[in-house]
Amino acid sequence: MTARDETLAPPGRTARSARGTRPRGLTRQDRKLGYALVAPVVIVLLAITAYPLFYNLWNSFHYVNYLDIANFGTFAGFSNYSRLFSSDQFVPALARTIGFTAVSVLVETAVGLGIALALNRSFRGRGIVRAAVFIPWAVPTVVSAELWKTMFDPQSGFVNYILAHLHLPLATTTWLDSTWTAWAAILVADAWRNTPFMAIVLLAGLQVIPQDIYEAARIDGASVWQTFWRLTMPLLMPALLVALIFRTLSSFLIFDVVYIMTGGGPGNSTQVLSVLNYQAFLDDLDFGYGGAIAVALVVMALIIAAIYVRAFRPQQQT
Repeated sequence: MTARDETLAPPGRTARSARGTRPRGLTRQDRKLGYALVAPVVIVLLAITAYPLFYNLWNSFHYVNYLDIANFGTFAGFSNYSRLFSSDQFVPALARTIGFTAVSVLVETAVGLGIALALNRSFRGRGIVRAAVFIPWAVPTVVSAELWKTMFDPQSGFVNYILAHLHLPLATTTWLDSTWTAWAAILVADAWRNTPFMAIVLLAGLQVIPQDIYEAARIDGASVWQTFWRLTMPLLMPALLVALIFRTLSSFLIFDVVYIMTGGGPGNSTQVLSVLNYQAFLDDLDFGYGGAIAVALVVMALIIAAIYVRAFRPQQQT
């Protein structure tokens, strides 16, 4: 076809020969429109998250102690960060945080998966049961923590009353006054509220798995255990990854349940990193050291998320 023929060609033929390519001007306009639509949200997120993050980062490299005005605002270098590991509180608090995170996420994932598998079956009144199971997650954390603190009270709580009524051990336990019983109470309170979240996410993942593959597995003679490990779990991995990332980060950054129920006590036996950070900021008024703890928390949270993403990354077949 000559240049003259191309000029006289019908618009439809020219469009077909282009095979769906879009003019550069239109692509640029779409890009500008996308940036304009996203800009307000980005500005709000930057105002909410980026400014406090950079403010804490700046504080972490300076002496910003409101009880030491003489050195206030002077450059401190890495001295605030060196205090993290020279302090007798940060490393033990980190160990407690990691231990609590591991136990709580393991328990909540196992129980949440069991609930999700049960609610994924068809039975009479399934909608009511689902709504009842998800109620604890709708309760505000502060209310939930206060509720469980009252229930573990040795005088007015019903935990000891039930144990005594059933003639079980620990009926006279003062739960929040010793280390291990206080941790047990915190774990129960945290699991009661957050296990439904795991169940919600995992149930959503189960709902999108095609039922045809289960019919084919039964025809092939696969057992229930084989079906669960070779079909359900691999197909549930995307939902499980989302649930694990959210719950692990939430458990690692736990504050309200511990602060309300024990305040980090008895002594410092239940002091986690977020409680230590709160005490550095608002009790000691040391914003430099508190900023270093906050930055360390952010870095560790990013590392945890990266580990999960890498661990659950699909293996590419060669």
